[in-house]
Amino acid sequence: MGVLALIFTDAGPIQVVEEWGIGLAGLLEFITQMALILFLGDILANTRPARKLLRRLATVPRTAIQAYLFVFLVAALASLITWGLGLVVGGLLAREVAHVFREREIPVHFPMLVAAGFSGFVVWHMGYSASGPLTAATPDSFVAEQLGAPLPVGETIFSTWNIIACIVTIAVVALALYLVAPRDSATVVPLKVDAREADVEIDDAVETPADRVDASRIPTTLIGLMLVAYLIIHFSLTLDVVNWSFLGLIMLLVRSPFELIALTKQAASNVGEILLQFPLYAGILGIMAGTGLMSVISEAFVAISTPQTFALFAFLSAGLVNFFVPSGGGQIAVQAPILLEAAETLSVDPALAIMAVAYGDQWTNMIQPFWALPLLAIAGLKMRDILSYTTIVLIASGLVFGTTLLIVSM
Repeated sequence: MGVLALIFTDAGPIQVVEEWGIGLAGLLEFITQMALILFLGDILANTRPARKLLRRLATVPRTAIQAYLFVFLVAALASLITWGLGLVVGGLLAREVAHVFREREIPVHFPMLVAAGFSGFVVWHMGYSASGPLTAATPDSFVAEQLGAPLPVGETIFSTWNIIACIVTIAVVALALYLVAPRDSATVVPLKVDAREADVEIDDAVETPADRVDASRIPTTLIGLMLVAYLIIHFSLTLDVVNWSFLGLIMLLVRSPFELIALTKQAASNVGEILLQFPLYAGILGIMAGTGLMSVISEAFVAISTPQTFALFAFLSAGLVNFFVPSGGGQIAVQAPILLEAAETLSVDPALAIMAVAYGDQWTNMIQPFWALPLLAIAGLKMRDILSYTTIVLIASGLVFGTTLLIVSM
């Protein structure tokens, strides 16, 4: 972006560096919100009640085909609840199902199970933790400030057309997975290691009065109930409310502060990438805004678009940008200001611009290894093991997303 600013604007090298440096700290609140979504989703998926539920769910499918589709559907539902939960649940459930099928001596293709678990992530940006729509709905966010007022989620993730698109996407992807699922037992690659991962070890030795408090369920339960009460009184769907709702649920599910500490230590290792990357995305945004590059790109975008094709081009551009900025929140930070300015010029509904970025982000995640890493680590596989299946999901879901945006733009 710095090079583009030097080429297409009047800014010099010193100004570009200054704008980048100023921008680094421009999204600190947003960075914290994004990190918490992944952090809390990981903790929630690894609570004992959640792990027990996954082990019970793993016994539901009876055939390999049922297993692939079941893992996908559960992962999709978890991703719609919160993307951090969806990523972890997909990997854990794939392992549990593989373990159950090995005990039953039923052949099941483990890479396909893992691919199905990751494929559920293709709808995350249409759900409860959708970064773009929630940022637009959050008062005083950088998107709301550009729009002049928060954009209600009723116009984005809870719009009729998005809900229909979500249902159709799940159905089409499920059909695609059904069609490509291996049926020849000779091609099946089974689980090679024990799937059942032990619950998190908890150091709950009681040696002092403070330890007695940390070993009790009372503190976490009280905090959880307070959060529930607050959310009932002040509920409005924003990034903060999404995070506090999951924190409240976690507090009610864990048995003690000792257990919460153990889960926190385990989940913290997955958050480092976000904390490191997002200031750099904020710096990119600083360059674009401070040098005038944002306006230049916006004008170019307007020149090749019409009100009817704008959303489709925005979707395709978001899919491309996702390879370089592999984060829904990061993409909103980089692309939303540009696309909203272009949408205003073309008199396009800003909700359509926001959802186009959301669709593009979740779309190319299917072949973008960054967000697959937590799931692949759980499964013990490489991206190449699942890429052939997730590429099919990319094609199938892309047809639904593109068609939806064209129809809504008419």
